[in-house]
Amino acid sequence: MSLRPALTAVAGAALLLLAAPAAPAAADTSESVTVDPTGRIAEDGTVTLSGTYRCVGDSGSVVLSTSIGQSNSPTQYGIGGTRAVCDGAEHRWVNTGKAAPDALTPGEAHVQATLMELRPHGFVPLPHFHAAEDEDITLTGETQQEGTPAKTGR
Repeated sequence: MSLRPALTAVAGAALLLLAAPAAPAAADTSESVTVDPTGRIAEDGTVTLSGTYRCVGDSGSVVLSTSIGQSNSPTQYGIGGTRAVCDGAEHRWVNTGKAAPDALTPGEAHVQATLMELRPHGFVPLPHFHAAEDEDITLTGETQQEGTPAKTGR
């Protein structure tokens, strides 16, 4: 038996293994981020989003960032960022920020929340994503609280 066909078979098998798509890594169930089903928008355009997160094993600074958009526009607006504590416990988060003037209105909206860390890798820090969530929410206008005088245009 010639050695050439055996080497060709081994090389072909190696190429198939290298070309095969890698199986997706199992999600770490100890890491998660949620988005509350309702957000708020104030008269001045300030948006408040909230939810919970859980993460473990940080080796650098972890930030929970959020963005929001509405179906009448393809634009997503960054709404604040919260420094995350990755101790395995569940924590509440609240992000507040403003979009472009009159860009968002009460109604349906789509929120993306991401727990991301910049980990040192040689000379360049690279992003490591702990968890992410896409959620459709309702953006409500803030209502006047009982006993608070109404604002007038005077």
